[in-house]
Amino acid sequence: MKDILLFDLDGTLTDSQEGITRCVEYALNDQGITVSDRSTLLPYIGPPLIDSFQHYHGMTRAQAERAVAKYRERYADVGLFENRLYPGILDLLRAMNDAGKRCFVATCKPESYSIRIADRFGITPYVERVCGATLDGKILTKEAVVRYALACAGDPELSRVHMIGDRSNDVVGSRACGVDCTYVLYGFGSREEAEAHHAAYILDTIDELKQHLLAL
Repeated sequence: MKDILLFDLDGTLTDSQEGITRCVEYALNDQGITVSDRSTLLPYIGPPLIDSFQHYHGMTRAQAERAVAKYRERYADVGLFENRLYPGILDLLRAMNDAGKRCFVATCKPESYSIRIADRFGITPYVERVCGATLDGKILTKEAVVRYALACAGDPELSRVHMIGDRSNDVVGSRACGVDCTYVLYGFGSREEAEAHHAAYILDTIDELKQHLLAL
């Protein structure tokens, strides 16, 4: 029985597209990079920003660090609440609680921001802990976040644990910890990405996810 569930935040519990892409655009503009279509910035949602600025816009490490700082400048007060719950998420979390499953958030978003989002959108009552990255970079990758969440859960048997996410880093990071991942297609990834990284399960909708998790 999978009774310990680790949920990604962006693209899994909340639709954070507007806030994240606006803040990425703000950071890019600071370095003279213009964006004609913010939807091209969707790949930034999920992986650590420091890596994405280097990968997608060819920044040096120093430039990427500046970009992350500029991103946070806007995100901390504005961007984090340019966000919304996916319809049905609170019902899903409530059903997991009613079934005796322990729920955690495990996100590469800084924990301080993630807690504020969970509080604002009503997630907090349904999860034992919001586990996120640290602003100093000591916890940064999905693997590190999952290990942190496992410690918060009391280092349970891995056979009891399951990850739910919407990007390849959710699959890869949880697998590195010995945990399978369900990949949801209503978020910001794609079936091609899910299949390429051999997600344990690939689901289309929140209703399907609820039934799937109850049956695990």
